[in-house]
Amino acid sequence: MLEMPQSWPDRIRALAAGELVPAPPRASATVVLLREGAAGPEAYLLRRRTTMAFAGGMYAYPGGGVDPRDREVRPPWAGPTVEEWAERLGVDGETACAVLCAAVRETFEEAGVLLAGPDAGTLVEPRDWAAERAALERHELSLAEFLTEHRLVLRSDLLAPWARWVTPEFEERRFDTWFFVAALPPGQAAADTVGEADRVAWLTPAAAVAGFEAGEFGMLPPTVTVLRELLPLRTAAEAPAAAAGRTVDRVLGRAEVVGNRMTVRWDGYDELTIDGVFPA
Repeated sequence: MLEMPQSWPDRIRALAAGELVPAPPRASATVVLLREGAAGPEAYLLRRRTTMAFAGGMYAYPGGGVDPRDREVRPPWAGPTVEEWAERLGVDGETACAVLCAAVRETFEEAGVLLAGPDAGTLVEPRDWAAERAALERHELSLAEFLTEHRLVLRSDLLAPWARWVTPEFEERRFDTWFFVAALPPGQAAADTVGEADRVAWLTPAAAVAGFEAGEFGMLPPTVTVLRELLPLRTAAEAPAAAAGRTVDRVLGRAEVVGNRMTVRWDGYDELTIDGVFPA
């Protein structure tokens, strides 16, 4: 269960009174990497270090914010066009390109999995990309520059859009995050150590959800919701087809404080409701 930070009640009251201007959400992307496991598809999860300013100690998927340079130069591209992605995501072409770039770059930086190849029909050969990943993480290199230098194209066909969640307006750090699903490319292996994480794990959605419900795994509402939505999948290969039937609408949590009771709700997700009394 997500705990109620002490700052929430005052911020919720201030927002309702028009005394708080919500922080603009930062465009972000995250990717649920899936692989075939003995008990069904498994998802790659990272436990963020407790020292992280946002979601410390929580299990999450590889992901992060859009790099401003992703809006400036389109990388070499294969698969559905930027314009097709813009229509699918309900945004302009510039934003669609930036979000897809963030999804590919963050998956590469954090998990070491590169959703790219020499052309539209092949995948990149496995190799040690440690130096390039570090340069991308330090913002010394843009994704477009990296792909161009190595004569690779971004394989947008390897990603399938799943959901879009926006941090509630009363929170201090806000993100407008697109969730994608992707199968682990053949021949590639996800990193077993990640700088921003103190643990990585491949878990079936059922095991991850059970761990969350038992209080063993901390997760933010979007993370556990996506896992619950993946429960019907019998194989990782079914994910793109399942994603094709989904609408990627914004999900935004809303809150109210009445007396000493605080309630946070997400429309359509009653199981996520946070409702309780906080100390005076």
